[in-house]
Amino acid sequence: MNSFNLTYLKRHPLSFLLRLLVYLSTAATVAVVFFLIGYILWQGVPNLTMPGLFAWEYTSENQSMMPAIINTVIITVMTLAIAVPIGVFAAVYLVEYAKRGNKLVKLIRITAETLSGIPSIVYGLFGFIVFVITLGWSYTLLSGVITLSIMILPLIMRTTEEALMAVPDSYREGSFGLGAGRLRTVFRVIIPSAMPGILAGIILAIGRIVGESAALIFTAGTNPVVAQGPFYSASTLSVHMYALMTEGLHTEQAYAVAVVLLVLVILINALSGFLAKKLTSNQEG
Repeated sequence: MNSFNLTYLKRHPLSFLLRLLVYLSTAATVAVVFFLIGYILWQGVPNLTMPGLFAWEYTSENQSMMPAIINTVIITVMTLAIAVPIGVFAAVYLVEYAKRGNKLVKLIRITAETLSGIPSIVYGLFGFIVFVITLGWSYTLLSGVITLSIMILPLIMRTTEEALMAVPDSYREGSFGLGAGRLRTVFRVIIPSAMPGILAGIILAIGRIVGESAALIFTAGTNPVVAQGPFYSASTLSVHMYALMTEGLHTEQAYAVAVVLLVLVILINALSGFLAKKLTSNQEG
């Protein structure tokens, strides 16, 4: 075994070096992830039993995170209700209706990929200038929702597009051969076949919404109460944790919020994997 490794090293030194770098990078990434998770759990789990931390109303004494949890769910649902239909239908148009090789389609794809790499703080400043100041909505739930919708729209559109492109053309040809129209083929054959990939993109978008803070600080505000409507200011879990840490007076509560946020993200990822496998197995069956 050792002689084989030495022989391989002598014949392919560059390949061996690249493989070594991959192993080191993987080990470093796994170590960092486990360190962060362990540190957050070690600091936050003992503080989950603090009195009033899960009270329904926030006060200066209990620093409750329950309003932030409710606001996180509301903002997530509202954002997905706006971004998912637009992103999915845009991807359907680009893949199924636009002519292949169209220059406009290439421009849209490049634009979407560029927007996906823009930092969230830039989206927050954009939402602050357009929705908070120009439109006069102030720090409201609606300002944050539309800003997040613009932010995750490229992600949903590109992942949906890739999922649709992965569907074999034989599915389309078979549907057309049986007399189905393009619209019926898209909704009865193509989208169900691409659903695992579409769902993966939506779950990634949910994770980004739940963990977002920079864009919401400039648009939705940091008010730690349950929003009574779309034009009320409210804070999510990530914004609430940021506010507690910056104050410097409630770091224990901030670590407890971090644990809840971490568990929520892990559950979302686990749910996405389960649903994707379930859909794939149903299609194969």
